[in-house]
This record gives sequence, C-alpha cells and structure tokens, in this order.
Amino acid sequence: MRSHIIIKAGIAAFIAMLLISLTGCAQKPEPDSVAWQQQLNLPSVKYSANVAEHLWLNIEEISFDWLDQSRDRVVPALLFKPARQKKASALIVFSHGLGGSKERYAYLGQYWASQGYASLHVQHDGSDRKVWRGSRLTLPFRLMDAADTTEALARVLDVKFALDQILASEHAANFDQQNIVMAGHSYGANTSMLLSGAQVEQNGALVSLKDDRIKAAILISAPPFYNDQPLDKVLAEVNIPTLHITTTEDEIRVPGYYSSPQDRFDLYNAIASSYKVLAVFSSGSHNIFSGWRGGKDTQPQQQVIKAATQALSSAFIAQITTDDSQAINLWAQQHQAVLAEFIRSDLVAMAD
Repeated sequence: MRSHIIIKAGIAAFIAMLLISLTGCAQKPEPDSVAWQQQLNLPSVKYSANVAEHLWLNIEEISFDWLDQSRDRVVPALLFKPARQKKASALIVFSHGLGGSKERYAYLGQYWASQGYASLHVQHDGSDRKVWRGSRLTLPFRLMDAADTTEALARVLDVKFALDQILASEHAANFDQQNIVMAGHSYGANTSMLLSGAQVEQNGALVSLKDDRIKAAILISAPPFYNDQPLDKVLAEVNIPTLHITTTEDEIRVPGYYSSPQDRFDLYNAIASSYKVLAVFSSGSHNIFSGWRGGKDTQPQQQVIKAATQALSSAFIAQITTDDSQAINLWAQQHQAVLAEFIRSDLVAMAD
C-alpha cells in the first residue's frame, strides 16, 4: 500500500481536475430530472447494472456466523470475492449504518468483487436490523440504545474480531493482506474512523482504537464526533488516505440526534489524512446510499448515485494501491453534471 499518491495524468486532465477541486462546481444550478436521466447512459452506470445482472458469473458470496466468546457476542459477516480469481488485490471491511445488516450494502460488495477486490461485510448485533422489530412506541429508545457509547465501542471490537477471524481462515490466501481498507456508511463510517485512528474520550482521557492493519478508509455520510474535544483533535491521528462521499441533502435525523450536511464538510476539513478526497452529489437523502429512498429521491437519482459511489470507491482503491489516478480523474469528469463539490487534497497541495 503506497502512502504517497503520484499524479500520472496529463496536463490537460490535471487542469480540469484542479478547477473542479478549487471551484467545487459552486455556481452550477442543481441538476434537473433530465440531467439525472442522462447520467444513466454513463459507462459506470451501465456497468453497475451489468454487474447486478451477472452476479453468478463473477462473484462468490460466503456467509459466516462467528461467536466472539470473550464477549459472548455473535458477529455475523458476509464475504464477497471474485470468482475464479486466485487472489484479490485488496480486502475491504464494511460496517453498516444504524439498523442495517451484512446484506444491506451488498451492491457495494458485489461491485468491488467484480473489480477484483474482496470485501467482508460485518453485522453489528446491538445496532443491526433488529432495532426495527417491536413496538413503534419504544423504537426511539431502541435507536438511542443502539447509538450509545457502549455500542459504538462494541462495533469497533466486532470489526477487529471479524478481521482476526478472516485473516486466520483459509480465505486469507484469497486476498492481498497488505491492502486492507475500512469502509462504512453513517454509523458505519463513524466505526471506520475509530478504527482508522479517531480518538474517543474515556475517563477524561483520549483513547485510540486504531487498527494498524487498515491502510485506507472510505467514509460515506460520516457523522461527526460530538464531545468536548475539537473535531480536529479527535481526528488528528487519522493519517491514512480517506475517501468521503456525501450529498448536499445529507441530513441525519434519529431520536435525540441531528447532523446537518455541513457536518460532512467539517469532518473532511478536520481529518488529518495523508491524502483525502471529497465527493458531494448535488442532491440525495442520507439513506440513498443504503438502498432506501427519501421522499424527494427519484429512481434515476438513486441508480446514478449508487453506481457512481461504486465506481468512485473502486477508483480510489485502485489509486492508493497502484498509484494510478486515471480512473479517479475520469470519474470526476464524467460525473461533473451531478456533483456539487469534488476536492482532492493532492491537487490542492500542488496548486498551493
């Protein structure tokens, strides 16, 4: 895993990307339904549909029901890997959002497998889909319990345990163990940051839960850490490459908690990553990444955003593992029409 990104694109591509990164497409009008419909014709969107149609040809899925005996806690997981390929070039470990499951974000695992990566999707017993079961009257309390500090820390231990298990299994030979990437959506992005070096306060002191096996992180709709410590201090030890994906309408609303779209920008600015990328879609609700559509989300929007997220995350992994930036450059150019912001720290640094 290389920590320094070498820009190999031509001068014209560099200038185009630099303009995107500095202007953030700030003055562009919000794309209308026609613009989203046109995006359905992009190669990345068509390829995404093709992957879904031919899963059985290219992808293998293996389910696990592990038990962490030290905590008496079940840790289900689902492994996606390329079929008929001796070794995947990276392993992505994925953490779901509040009320999710190991299957909820299968569209990402399946796509990554089609690109030659393996991904292990971990299910968190205390904050998974079971929170939706039971009386509606007690749902707010179940959600608050699932989001408390105890469960947030338990999720981190789930990932560490699952990573231990997969690396000790026969499947470890199927991927490059030097290229391990942490990824997550919403609560799962929070879990990913903790594993990437974000520090939490315990007994009046900042404590790190970092797992040094993780070499990069993909943070989708990442909520901030609300405590007495400044965000840049909490994130000061997150120095691995990070990809941040969000939308201009990315609001998080659960009982007792609210996070505005601006929080996603603040987190990106505060994180101390050695290399970081921010992509902001011009519209789309917080849950559009998890397969649910909000009241304003349209079917073309969701199809495009999910496909674009698949392609961008794969391009990011390719860049940090091979130093090849061509895919990420092309992605930004093709999706300009529906991007409100696209920033790459390497280009900004070179401009300065």
